[in-house]
Amino acid sequence: MKNIAMLLLLVLACCQCAAAPAGGRFMTIYVADRPFRVEIADTPEKHALGLMHRRTLRSDYGMLFVFAEEELRSFWMKDTLIALDMIFLNSAGQVVAMHESVPPCTADPCPSYESEIPARYVLEFAGGTAKLLKLQVGDKIFIPID
Repeated sequence: MKNIAMLLLLVLACCQCAAAPAGGRFMTIYVADRPFRVEIADTPEKHALGLMHRRTLRSDYGMLFVFAEEELRSFWMKDTLIALDMIFLNSAGQVVAMHESVPPCTADPCPSYESEIPARYVLEFAGGTAKLLKLQVGDKIFIPID
């Protein structure tokens, strides 16, 4: 029984490692009153890496891309293994654009997914999360960063 418990703990630890790399910065945000643990991507290196190579993404987890200024944003799914929702937000935290259940890119060139309206933040969740939350353009999400 003790061996089974140890094996279960090891499997859970491995799942957590696959979901988020060590050493990242995190915060909790609330979307439609539901808490999400988001990893902060606030450097060019973190922006470029994003959620690439992740095999799973917990339903209460996401990544928040933080930029210094509002600009038109363009994202792609190169080397991303799971479908994602991309939520583009302005400086006030208002949803200005969304792309839902964006599939992984399987061949070059990968399509781009754009904001069409300037955005300062991009929030990525597991594909289908925005629909579950009934998230819409115009909704506000409090982002406790500045």
